[in-house]
Amino acid sequence: MNSPDLKLSHPDVPVIEVDLEPSAHHGYTSNKDAYLKRLKRIEGQVRGIARMVEDDKYCIDILTQVAAATKALHAVSLGLVEEHIGHCVVGAASEPDPEARAEQIDAKVKEATDAIGRLLR
Repeated sequence: MNSPDLKLSHPDVPVIEVDLEPSAHHGYTSNKDAYLKRLKRIEGQVRGIARMVEDDKYCIDILTQVAAATKALHAVSLGLVEEHIGHCVVGAASEPDPEARAEQIDAKVKEATDAIGRLLR
């Protein structure tokens, strides 16, 4: 059995290091249980939609449930964007080095705008 610190590599294959330690504190961490609860509820909604399709329910009724699940996912997404801005962007703004601060803020804002762009597609 390999020890956790043993790195097996081949000269032609890049080594990808994966951090298996618990992740750093994220903006949503303080609300993690609430997010998980909402996501489990959404998961149940999606299973219910699948049952509706299996049971040949009326298409408009299915579309109504899809819209409800989509709206619920959007609410989770908006909450995560707000957490990102409130924690990650604000955290970058607290960087003492002005050059690093500017770079970190730009990177975090770009992450947020890219995520919002993906949500709007």
